[in-house]
Amino acid sequence: MKKRTLGQQKLEVSELGYGCMGLNHHRGPAKEPKEMARVVQEAFHQGVTMFDTAEVYGPYTNEILVGEAVKDFRKDIVLATKGGFKIDGQSNFPDSSKKTLRASLEGSLKRLQTDYIDLYYIHRVDPHTPIEEVAETIQQFRKEGKIRHWGLSEASGDTIRKAHAIEPLTAIQSEYSIWWRALETDIFPILEELGIGLLAYSPLGRGFLTGTMTKESIANENDNRAELPRFTQEAMAANQGVLDLIHEIAKKKEATSAQIAIAWILAQREWIVPIPGTTNSNRLTENNQASTIAFTKEELSQMNQAVAALTIVGDRYPQSEKERTGK
Repeated sequence: MKKRTLGQQKLEVSELGYGCMGLNHHRGPAKEPKEMARVVQEAFHQGVTMFDTAEVYGPYTNEILVGEAVKDFRKDIVLATKGGFKIDGQSNFPDSSKKTLRASLEGSLKRLQTDYIDLYYIHRVDPHTPIEEVAETIQQFRKEGKIRHWGLSEASGDTIRKAHAIEPLTAIQSEYSIWWRALETDIFPILEELGIGLLAYSPLGRGFLTGTMTKESIANENDNRAELPRFTQEAMAANQGVLDLIHEIAKKKEATSAQIAIAWILAQREWIVPIPGTTNSNRLTENNQASTIAFTKEELSQMNQAVAALTIVGDRYPQSEKERTGK
């Protein structure tokens, strides 16, 4: 698989990463951990070197699974995880105080069976801790050799600038896909200016853009999509036009809808790395083959015009979730 470089900090990663969240968290009944570990290992054998997890996934159990899965090739990959939550059972709230971040990092290192994290994100910005103080805490972690790069997830442009001025950011992680493009207006220009990469999570719209999802398929325990406004029956029906567009392009390219959705992201900027996740080896191969799809300038221009004309129905998160985490 081809490589991409994340910004001025020059962190080299595979063109496509692997989002580990769904291995056992928020994507339906958890499967056998050993089976999921084999999917992670297959991703590595297919050339993926960027693996993304977080302490809050589970909580904690996702990092344990990933740590066990990658231990034999740990030094050959870029391992990313996220902290910055105060976790109380299944509840969590943004907390980037020095004490909480220290406990989060030390816990992640232990669960991931490693003595350093390649890319450590603040999972959600804590409104009660100045981002400058957070950056100073990260500086200390880097001096100790416990992290090598850092980033922010779902951060505003102002927060990105303030953080970067204290301790240069390597990457921002945010949702980005054909059906969520808000970053293009406010965040992309800042990332280009400052030389910061983007890790695009949910590049397949939490599975919707594959064209294979039904309301019934997400009505399961441990699947948060059933609670999201975009996954009501009405919203899914209203957003069928997105799927129709992708399917039409997929037929012309002799590709799947998932591959087109991922290839479109890759074509937007050279410093964007999509991190799709799956629990299925066949889907993994399908996703990774998206890196072989190329668009001509004319094709991309026409596609971007069609995408820009789409009207997407439904918010990403419930209002209660946005209020709690600032998403």
